[in-house]
Amino acid sequence: MAERLVGYPAPDFTAETAIGDGSGFGKASLADYKGKWLVLFFYPLDFTFVCPTEITALSLAAAEFKKLNTEILGVSVDSQHSHKAWINTSVNDNGLGKLEFPLAADITKKIAKDYGVLIEEEGIALRGLFIIDPEGEVKYQVVNHNDVGRSVDETLRVLQALQSGGLCPMNWKPGQQTLSV
Repeated sequence: MAERLVGYPAPDFTAETAIGDGSGFGKASLADYKGKWLVLFFYPLDFTFVCPTEITALSLAAAEFKKLNTEILGVSVDSQHSHKAWINTSVNDNGLGKLEFPLAADITKKIAKDYGVLIEEEGIALRGLFIIDPEGEVKYQVVNHNDVGRSVDETLRVLQALQSGGLCPMNWKPGQQTLSV
């Protein structure tokens, strides 16, 4: 059973990555994002069908996230080599093309397990998305069934609500009033 992470320090991690432009490899750790917001998202596997729709949509919105002092990191149980191959495969061939953020390899499945999104019997992650604040606290988590993609617009809205510092009612949008207590 997955545990609630909201309100607690994000589980620490260090992982090998494929650089988003497909040029090579790097590393990412939670500490790399200190002082910034982080959208950390998990997806089941490379070279699948729903995953590229989410990953490319997040990449297209990366500039909007950057304006909000927010970085993006994708994670799956595939290797950094598989990630790089997928990035370097054209969109027309079920590839990703170039991305504005790295993809992390979680071959040991430890990161997915620590974030409560690992489907143990299948050895893959659910579609989990976490917003982590600049101090490393999980502020938001959502987990979807693997058949259903997530919403970039909703992720941006929640991020902006969290950054507003106020109490945001249902369907709050940037520019609207927060609640007074």
